[in-house]
Amino acid sequence: MTLVITSTCVDVKDGICTTSCPVDCIYEGGRMYYIHPTECIECGMCESICPVDAIRYDDEVEEETEIPFIALNDAAFRDADGSIIEPGGWKKGDPPVSDPPQLETLFPKKDEVA
Repeated sequence: MTLVITSTCVDVKDGICTTSCPVDCIYEGGRMYYIHPTECIECGMCESICPVDAIRYDDEVEEETEIPFIALNDAAFRDADGSIIEPGGWKKGDPPVSDPPQLETLFPKKDEVA
């Protein structure tokens, strides 16, 4: 059971969740934050503090529109070969992780919507 960040974080990026994480496993991306699937200790601190209610345990994600975010969170930490990238913890000022291309498919940027 892993914690994942869902659609309500996209283009909001409040970031308060990063201050509550005891293992610094929440990474900033270009348009949202991502929880590293192997670094997370599943304490739930981030879930309780998220102001946009974006964080869920993966087995609690039920809405059809939110299910792709389980794979999206994982994809943010995979290299081209599909191996997991282990950055070792995030801190403010680190370069953002790359948003997986699937994010643009799920949520086109508002200025690109026809």
